[in-house]
This record gives sequence, C-alpha cells and structure tokens, in this order.
Amino acid sequence: MDRNIIHLDLDAFFVAVERKKQPKLKGRPLIVGGSSRRGVVAACSYEARHFGVHSAMPMYLALQLCPDATVISGDMEAYSQHSHLITDIIADSSPSFEKASIDEFYIDASGMDKFFGAFKWAVELRHKIIRESQLPISLGMSVNKLVSKVATGEFKPNAEKLIPAGTEKDFLGPLAVEKIPMIGKQTSSFLYDMGVRTVSTLREMPVKFLVSAFGKNGMSLWKKAQGIDDSPVVAYSEQKSISTECTFDEDTIDVKRLKSILIAMVEKVAFQLREQKKLTSCVTVKIRYANFDTETKQVHIPYTSSDHILLRTVQELFDKLYSRRMLIRLVGVRLSNLVQGNHQINLFDDTEEDINLYEAMDFIKHKHGVDKLIRATTLDVNRRVRMEVNMFNGKISKL
Repeated sequence: MDRNIIHLDLDAFFVAVERKKQPKLKGRPLIVGGSSRRGVVAACSYEARHFGVHSAMPMYLALQLCPDATVISGDMEAYSQHSHLITDIIADSSPSFEKASIDEFYIDASGMDKFFGAFKWAVELRHKIIRESQLPISLGMSVNKLVSKVATGEFKPNAEKLIPAGTEKDFLGPLAVEKIPMIGKQTSSFLYDMGVRTVSTLREMPVKFLVSAFGKNGMSLWKKAQGIDDSPVVAYSEQKSISTECTFDEDTIDVKRLKSILIAMVEKVAFQLREQKKLTSCVTVKIRYANFDTETKQVHIPYTSSDHILLRTVQELFDKLYSRRMLIRLVGVRLSNLVQGNHQINLFDDTEEDINLYEAMDFIKHKHGVDKLIRATTLDVNRRVRMEVNMFNGKISKL
C-alpha cells in the first residue's frame, strides 16, 4: 500500500509573525536579522527575495540589493510561542506527527482509506491552522517525505499540492539538482561541473560512478533522484532529549568548581545539539546532595543551540536551585523539546563574524575532538574531570 505523507511548512515564518504583530508591514519588503551593518539576514519576505535577498546573507549586502526594506531584529520568544501554537493545533487533529523544525511538520496519513480523502483532510487541516494561528502555511503530499517536501518548496507560498503515487519521477525530473534536500552549494556545483543540472540527468548517472565520486552519499543521491525515500515519520513525542551528568569522587561544596563543571558540560551538549542540527526549548538542571536528596529545576526558553544562551540559562537555574548549601555528589543538565533547526537562526543580533566563530569552533571540535577546544575557565576542570559523550543516549559520565 502506498504511503500518504503530508508536509506542512510555514511561509516565511519569522516574517509572518512580525506581520501579524504589525499588519502595516504586509506587502512591504521585510528583513529579519541583525540590525547592524555587520549583522546577517535570518529571514526575509518574498518581496525582499525578488531583489536577491536570502537568509544568512550579510545585512549590508541585503540592504544594497533592497535599500527600501524594513529591518527588524528577531523575536525568538514570539517565534517559539507561535511554533508551539501550531504544534498544538496539529496535535489536536493528528495522533502522530513529526516536528521537523520550528516551522515544519510531517504527518503520516497512510491509515486513511483513500488517497484523495487524505489530501482533502490535509487541506482542511491547513485551513484550520491558518484560521486559528493567522499565519500562512503551505502543504505538499505524496508517497514519501522527500517528494512532499520538494512539492511544498516548489509551489510556496500558499501551496496545496498533491503529487499522485507513480508520478514522482515526472515531478522531480525537470527540477534543478539543488532542489533536492541535502544537495548544497558544493555538491550542486560539483554536479554542474559534470554537466548534471537536472534531477532527470542525475537519475541517469551510474550508481557506481556516484558512489566513487561522493562515497556513501552517492547511493543516497541516486535514490533521491529516483524519488525513493523510505524514512519514517518520527512521532514528535518520541524525540529524545540530550542529558549530561557528572558524579564526583568526593562530595563538594565548591561553588566555583561546580559552575566551571556546568560550563564544560553545557559546551559539550550544545556542540552535540548543533552536530545533530537541533534546537532546544527546555533546559533542566539537576543536583543530588550527599544524602541522595535530588532536586531539579527547569525553564522553557526560545528555541536555541547557542552556547552563550544555554550557559546563562543553566547558571541562573543552578543559582535558584542550590539553596541548601550542602555537599553535592552529582550535577546534571538536560536539554529537551528538541526540534531540527539551524544554529544561526537564533543569532539575530550576532554579527557575521560571531556566526563564523561558532562554525569555526564546531569545525575544530568535529575534526579534532570536543575536548580540543575549551574555555580557559574550564581548563582545570577538564584536566581533573574528563567526560565522555555517549552518542546513543546523550549522557555524559565521569571516567
């Protein structure tokens, strides 16, 4: 039986939220991002895109291309609130769905009797979301996540597109190779140099050649070009958290050392969060006293994966939590409510240099190991307390 996979993607989400707050901005070129000339574009309206503006572009260049654009600093708290609102609306209508990012969702409607019936239900859900959230959202539906996502992107904004079963190749064939998810600038440039510009041409390439050129990703490229994608819709409630814990050999009351250890732990899990291209909106700190009493405190925050935001949040939680001034045997940090998303969408006030610094730091950690680049304040801690990230459950334990 063919699957019925629905893809829902909010149209210019950050821009739409700002226009909901300020209706006078509708129809005008709008850029969301760092307001200084050294800032970057986090999102832009379709009107601004007509001038060549796109996300991650330096703000000074965006304003050269579209000098009449209105620039607004990002309000991640408002975006997170609206993301949760959309999530609740979908959850009320669908028992199982995947929250792929802050503004993107998948629903497996394969249990419905007729394909058209599933699409009709999806259209009604889209209208419900628009009605209750007052935000524009696009819909794509096909037999798998890949084709549904491409369909949504190809016909945005205000898309309601059904790709019937068996027509996946016909739909994908004429498209440029970069329209396929996970084919970035470097891969598309390499393919263009080989004369491969469309998905139909990529589809005709021998599998062995693609594997020799791209390694294991070559097989993935070939499957995508064929419109093949067996990846399941991962239920939102099943997405795991990332947690860290450190148990001390000797109980301690040294607050300075405890905070240094928390910094080291947060840096490790924040890096892991970005490696998985995820964001968190809930932070929990746990402490266990020498008498084994355990206390936790958590807070909901705007979606982020940034060190400086998570560090500040964890330190504030620890200050509120540690009030008994007793010996501590364990500290822990937990990041939950995870969604897929880019690290840089949080950095509305950061400069291009700040973003490049994060990327450079993560590159070094990825290549040489997470412990090869640390803050000076945690240098002594990392010498005395080595931690290892378990990539299966995210836990950090003392060796």
